[in-house]
Amino acid sequence: MSLNPEPAAPEEREAQHLAPKSYADAAEEALHPESHVSQRDGAGADEQNGNGKRLKKRVDEIRTNGTTTPPKEDKQQLEGVGQDATPRSPTIKGHRRVASRGSHGSLGRKYGERIGSDLVEEKRNGNGDVLTTLGPSPELERVGRSNLTRRNSELKSGRKAGAGWATSKIRFAPMNVPLQRRLQTLAVLMHTLSIVGGLAIFFFLCSIPLLWPIMLPYCVYVLFSNAGTSGELSFRSERFRRLKVWSLFASYYPARLHRSKELEPTRKYIFGYHPHGIISHGAFAAFATEALGFSQLFPGITNALLTLDSNFRYPIYREYALRLGMASVSRESCENILSKGGPNGEGMGRAITIVVGGARESLDARPGTIKLVLRRRKGFVKMAIRTGADLVPVLAFGENDVYDQLDTESHPYIHKFQLLVKKVLGFTIPIFHARGIFNYDVGMMPYRRPINIVVGRPIRVVQDRHPDNELIDRVHGEYVDELLRIWEEHKDEFAKNRTGELEIVE
Repeated sequence: MSLNPEPAAPEEREAQHLAPKSYADAAEEALHPESHVSQRDGAGADEQNGNGKRLKKRVDEIRTNGTTTPPKEDKQQLEGVGQDATPRSPTIKGHRRVASRGSHGSLGRKYGERIGSDLVEEKRNGNGDVLTTLGPSPELERVGRSNLTRRNSELKSGRKAGAGWATSKIRFAPMNVPLQRRLQTLAVLMHTLSIVGGLAIFFFLCSIPLLWPIMLPYCVYVLFSNAGTSGELSFRSERFRRLKVWSLFASYYPARLHRSKELEPTRKYIFGYHPHGIISHGAFAAFATEALGFSQLFPGITNALLTLDSNFRYPIYREYALRLGMASVSRESCENILSKGGPNGEGMGRAITIVVGGARESLDARPGTIKLVLRRRKGFVKMAIRTGADLVPVLAFGENDVYDQLDTESHPYIHKFQLLVKKVLGFTIPIFHARGIFNYDVGMMPYRRPINIVVGRPIRVVQDRHPDNELIDRVHGEYVDELLRIWEEHKDEFAKNRTGELEIVE
C-alpha cells in the first residue's frame, strides 16, 4: 500500500489549489489505492490541465509534421460522474463489466438499473454520506423455496405400518378393560357354550380308562332318567340359582325384569315369553336364575323355565339345567309341574315359563323388529285351561337386538332348508353372528344391548278338563290383547331404536 502524496492539511491543499477533503475520504482512499489514483488524476486535472493540453498539442504536431488534424474520438470513452460532479472511478464504456448474474440468470442487476424501493435500505453516516443496502429480492426467496421443495420432494417414504389395521372392518376390543367386564364376558361365554362344553368334558372323562366303571352306569342313567319330565323339581338348587356368576351374566347386557302387577301365591301360572330370539338369553336370566330378583318381585312363586326334552339327554349339561330348576317343555312335564308340589300338593304357587314362538320364531329374530309366531300357537292356552293356570304374557324388549341374522328373504333357499330341518329334527339352526371375545364385529357372543323383560297382567282362567275351541280362542284373544298393551305402553321407553311395530306373522 503506497502512501498518499497529497497533503492532508487544509492550508497546504488550498495553497496547491487542491479540493478540500475530509478525513473519512482520506481513510477510504488509503484502503482503495486504485480509487485514490483515479481520484488523484481527476482532482489534479485542473492543475495540470494547461500543461497537459500543451504537451498533447506538441506531440500531435510532431506526429503530423505540424499539420493540424481533427482529434479522433477515443473508442474507449469514459463514463460515470461522482457525487461532486468530478470524475471518479471512471468506467471504460467499451469494456464495461457485465452485471454479475447468479445461477438463475436474472438475479443480478446492471449498473443504473432501478431498484424497487421495498428492497432498499438507506442510512447516513456521520459525514452525511448515504449508505445503501440492498435486501434479497422476492424472486430470490421464491427460488430458494422452490429449491428447498425440490430437495424435499426427492425424499421417498415407504408405506405406513399398521394402516391396514386402522382401516379394518373388525374393531378389536382394548386390552385395558375393567375386570368386571371381563368376568361378564366369561359368564355369558360359559352359558353360551354350556352344551358344547358339557359334551367336551364328558368325552374327556370317557377317554380315561380308570373312569369307565363310573361313566358307563352314568350313560345308562342319562338315557332312562325322567328327571326333566317328572315335575318334582327335586334337583333344583336355590343356592345354585343365586350364584354371583348369574349377576355377571345379567349385567353383561344389562337385563332387567319389570312387573306390571303382583301375582297371588295361591294360584298357578303359565308365563308366555316373547320373542324367542336366537338363544333366549333374557328368559334364562329372568326365570332360570335369581339374577334379576324374580323371587322378590313374585314371592311365593316357584317358576321353572322349560326347554327341549332332548337337552336332558346331553351328559353333564342335563345336570347343569336340572340344578337351575329347568324342565322339559313336553306336555307330560307341564302337567306334572302344575299338578304336583306346592303347599297343597296340587301345584299351588307353581309356574312354568314357555318360549311360545319356538325355533320357528327364531328365524325372524332381527334387531329393531319383533315378529311373533303366535296366531296358531294355542297349545299353551289349552294347557292353562286344563290345569287351571292363569296366563301371564311376557314381552322382552331387546331380545332380538343381541344378534344379527342372515336375511332369509334375500336367500329363500336357505330359509326353506332351515324349515325342513325344523320339521325333521324339531329345531333349526339360524345363521347368525354378533361379536367375539376380543372384537366387536365377528363371533358368537351376543352384543351388549339392554334387555327389558316386562311381565304383564295375569289373565284369569277357569279350569276345564275338556275345553272347546271357542273357549280356547277367547282366552287366546285376551292373551294377545294384553301382549299388545305391553307393547304400546312401553315401546317408547324400551324400544326407542325400533324399525317397525310388533307383528304377529302366523
